[in-house]
Amino acid sequence: MTANFTEYLNQFSEQEWLATVEKLLPEIHEVDRNAIQIWFRFYPLSLFRYLEAAENREQTIQQLAIQGDFELKNQIDSSHKFLFGHRFWKETKAAIVARAESNTNESNDLASIVTDISKEVGKNAGAKECLTKSIVFAGLMTLVQSGIAAFKASKGEVQIDAKQLKKSAKDIIAERAKDDSQGVFGFLKTVDKKYSVCYDETESNASFRIINDEEIATASAKDQTKDWKAMDERRWEGVIPVECRSSSCGTCWVGVLGGQEKLSDVSPREKRQMKIFGYNQPEEEKPFIRLACQAKAFGNATIVIPTWNGVFGKKIYGNVERLELEPATTSAVKLRETIADASNNTK
Repeated sequence: MTANFTEYLNQFSEQEWLATVEKLLPEIHEVDRNAIQIWFRFYPLSLFRYLEAAENREQTIQQLAIQGDFELKNQIDSSHKFLFGHRFWKETKAAIVARAESNTNESNDLASIVTDISKEVGKNAGAKECLTKSIVFAGLMTLVQSGIAAFKASKGEVQIDAKQLKKSAKDIIAERAKDDSQGVFGFLKTVDKKYSVCYDETESNASFRIINDEEIATASAKDQTKDWKAMDERRWEGVIPVECRSSSCGTCWVGVLGGQEKLSDVSPREKRQMKIFGYNQPEEEKPFIRLACQAKAFGNATIVIPTWNGVFGKKIYGNVERLELEPATTSAVKLRETIADASNNTK
């Protein structure tokens, strides 16, 4: 019965899922090590369960200042497209459904389940196991948060354009590592050096220019090549959604797939605000979850932009002392009030 497998997966907490990711991280190909950790931060299980248990779901969403599409059930085939392993989504989905529909009572630990399914996906897709583990992780968590009916009903389509699909993991790693050429006399340049920030590896030419020592959000606002707001109403200024420039709203959070070492260190303010937002930023000087309005670039970087934002640190994780948010610099009064309430309300 399908309930055997799905109910078994539902027994694990977010902490146990993250611990399993960390345990198997050395077995995941370099191309997806940051990506899978970012993905789990983009779709936290604790937030999903908190909302599922809420008496008034819509009111709770409003209290947590959630904007955009945060539900995995609406993004079963697309949420993980920034993983290299997404290339094997069709095989992964089929393997997970088969496991869920088996009559076997599950008793293995999470690591064993991921490893078993990864081997099967690798065999069916003709891929190395190290390249399939990340998408299996994402697929299993998607099953947990979307349910077997919705999971089965999705088309299972790979959402990467043909040109990008041809690139190998080695090609992508090499592209993330290189910086734009500064010309013959580039060694003489200082503040006027220009680099690129790729914001979507699944598309060709999805990048914007950034000046040396410039905040990512500021640079993204200069890109007016598309009607960004029509694509996402939070993108009223440019590529990256933004409401302020002082780390007050959390709207501009991004994951860093490559080049994190070329970004500025996390400031105490950014680190503090990230706890308020609940984005689970790693305790590192240059972590893979950043606020684009605070992170300055000193070279090329590759990022991924989440489809939503919110303020749930205190409610979900209880890891936030009563703190006043930095004053916002825009006229988004309603959002500021909602965020302040979400971060300071102790109930």
